[in-house]
Amino acid sequence: MNAIMIIHPYKHKGDWVFDDEATGLVKEPFVAGADAMLDIVTSDGKECSLTFAGTDFPDRQHILHKVGPGVGGGTIYSFEGKVNEVDVAQDMWLCPALFKYFEAAPDKIYFKVKLPE
Repeated sequence: MNAIMIIHPYKHKGDWVFDDEATGLVKEPFVAGADAMLDIVTSDGKECSLTFAGTDFPDRQHILHKVGPGVGGGTIYSFEGKVNEVDVAQDMWLCPALFKYFEAAPDKIYFKVKLPE
């Protein structure tokens, strides 16, 4: 598995989804707080590039902290930090598609968001 991964979430019929040909995911939805987190970090945008890893990397902007297992084989994470100089706290459930990218749910997921120019 790669150390640093990139996906390109976008809004489809009002919901955040992403496609990843390498993993076979098509219109994989972000739900249960992950959608709200994307609204926050994109300032209600319609698309972005999301770079993420289980280890810290240069230029990362944010960190998700593992809270514990979730229902349906997913994992609960918590996001706390500043977005556009505003303190934000958001819990979310990441579905089992997480395991297409990580062998086990990491304690922390480091990420950065790039908006289209």
